[in-house]
Amino acid sequence: MTQERTEALDASPRLFESDLLDKLSRVHHLTPVVIYTPIILGLAFYSLSEVGLGLLLLGFVIGYLGWTLTEYFGHRYLFHTVFPLPFGLGPRFQFLIHGVHHIYPSDPLRLVMPPLLSAPIMLIALTIIRLIFGGAFGWPVLAGFMAGYVIYDCVHYWTHHGQPASDFGKWVKRLHMLHHFRDAEKGFGVHAIWWDYVFGTAYQKGDTPGSKAV
Repeated sequence: MTQERTEALDASPRLFESDLLDKLSRVHHLTPVVIYTPIILGLAFYSLSEVGLGLLLLGFVIGYLGWTLTEYFGHRYLFHTVFPLPFGLGPRFQFLIHGVHHIYPSDPLRLVMPPLLSAPIMLIALTIIRLIFGGAFGWPVLAGFMAGYVIYDCVHYWTHHGQPASDFGKWVKRLHMLHHFRDAEKGFGVHAIWWDYVFGTAYQKGDTPGSKAV
């Protein structure tokens, strides 16, 4: 790989003319851990007093699985779709939410979601969870959903900058690198890789590269 190509992969390009917006678009990879871990623990302790350990664990698992489906379908149908937005803004929107990551995949400051993006997702999840599960049981479900998100962001950063030692870790990293550098039409689960096998988007030996660039 040439030095120019390596620099392009690691670059952190400017996305907005506004200095403030551009700064907010960059985030340290531990930010989700710092922000959401106290919230997750708080919800878990509160839920323990409200619903007990059994329902706490059940709700946590349901929430986690809910995140993994959000991760898969969001990546597949939101991040990789150019929507017909007014004023021709579809390509720009897709570039900002995900396309830039495929052009600069190792940008260390844009491998996890900035709070301005993750917070609305959590608020939407809170609304949906409370509508489906009600009050007390909804809190452990939300905790599990948030935990899934934090795991996703950590694994995503690690797939680009980590050096896995285990066979499983190497497999997860390889699948994500295939998504970036071989066929972006497959491999939508970043850490929830099993959904690609369930929904038929897993890589198979002998596959030819897909046609979509992002």
